[in-house]
Amino acid sequence: MTLEVIILAAGQGTRMRSALPKVLHPVAGKAMLGHVIDAARELKPSKIHVVIGHGAELVRERHAAPDINFAVQAEQLGTGHAVAQAQPEVGEGSTVLVLYGDVPLIQASTLQRLLAQVTPEQIALLTVNLADPTGYGRIVRGADGAVQAIVEQKDASEAQKQIREGNTGILAVPGARLGDWLGRLSNSNAQGEYYLTDVIAMAVSDGLRVATEQPSGESEVLGANDRVQLAQLERFYQARQVEALMRAGATVLDPARLDVRGNVSVGKDVLLDVNVILEGNVELADGVQVGAHCVLKDCRIGAGTVIKPFSHIDGAELAADCDIGPYARLRPGTALADGVKVGNFVETKKAKIAAGSKVNHLSYIGDAEVGTNCNIGAGTITCNYDGVNKFKTVLGDDVFIGSNNSLVAPVTIGNGATTGAGSTVTQDVPDGALAVGRAKQRTIDTWKRPVKQ
Repeated sequence: MTLEVIILAAGQGTRMRSALPKVLHPVAGKAMLGHVIDAARELKPSKIHVVIGHGAELVRERHAAPDINFAVQAEQLGTGHAVAQAQPEVGEGSTVLVLYGDVPLIQASTLQRLLAQVTPEQIALLTVNLADPTGYGRIVRGADGAVQAIVEQKDASEAQKQIREGNTGILAVPGARLGDWLGRLSNSNAQGEYYLTDVIAMAVSDGLRVATEQPSGESEVLGANDRVQLAQLERFYQARQVEALMRAGATVLDPARLDVRGNVSVGKDVLLDVNVILEGNVELADGVQVGAHCVLKDCRIGAGTVIKPFSHIDGAELAADCDIGPYARLRPGTALADGVKVGNFVETKKAKIAAGSKVNHLSYIGDAEVGTNCNIGAGTITCNYDGVNKFKTVLGDDVFIGSNNSLVAPVTIGNGATTGAGSTVTQDVPDGALAVGRAKQRTIDTWKRPVKQ
């Protein structure tokens, strides 16, 4: 039986007090809806239907994909009404899984357990046992323990409000039955809405069994209706990511002060200090150390490399045993070979630096190729941009660049060459040569320092 997923994402989220549709508010840098879509894709469905309403065009724009079909709910008349907007596109031979665009922490493994219980004669419902079920629909069971119905909080009796098993809203049903049940929904309730939860009682009445499954933890099924709840989801998500990194071999000095905003893989004995942010796709090999307050984005860091505090690495590849920072900024296109040192207040961009070379401090190296065992002095700048075009600077092996140099590209400095401190280098330098390009010093003995009038 094929699987189709319906994700409800039409709500406005008035308590967010935002022009942004609720499902586009981020957790770990990704829209809540994006997390739910990712979980759905792990199940390999034949199609994902996203029901949109408030801010529909923006939601469509940000999440359009070949495997997604959008259905519009022009009026928000309840969860049952929302599912009904997508139902005409659902194949009768499919199993239908209903998810929510503002419940971003749901795990594919939980959903797989839920789906395993669906048969033509049995639907599956995800429930959660809560210390305080206020606000949740209650799972009403018969004397034999079988699920009979779900009663919403506002429609529940005092006895039903004592039930601690709550409805998450996530359920899986045979597609062949869904259309009939949706057509029989009524809005005769305290909210005046068409509740998807009424499908449970219909299924029981039609002779189907209702199987239940539980998530791994309560946080997995929490939603966000305001920014306070959104912040709580962020912390739950980060705790989950940090635990996974530690189990994979990383030492995290303070698990409460590491943020993961993407996909991170770590080798053995990786060390992550406080207030580190990892974004995009980040690979940290064995023995990498990342100092406090660093930001790493879309980068690969080789074994034994040390990144000192307050460094930013974005779109760069670093080989083994590099020494970076503090306060270094490595921008996209930077590629460092083994043992390269990039020191404090150094910025690189599209720079390929070969093994053993050093850029110790206060320099900008952009659009450059640097050979092995070079030493680039403090205050060096590759002048790579003429206001219209970019040009390359090439340094051979064993080059020594003096402090406060301006290397005006395009320029090539040969193997073993040296440039004097304070030089502006505008012409190629042959192998082994010394280039000095600075004004001749004059000393004026008769000069008088100005005095204040």
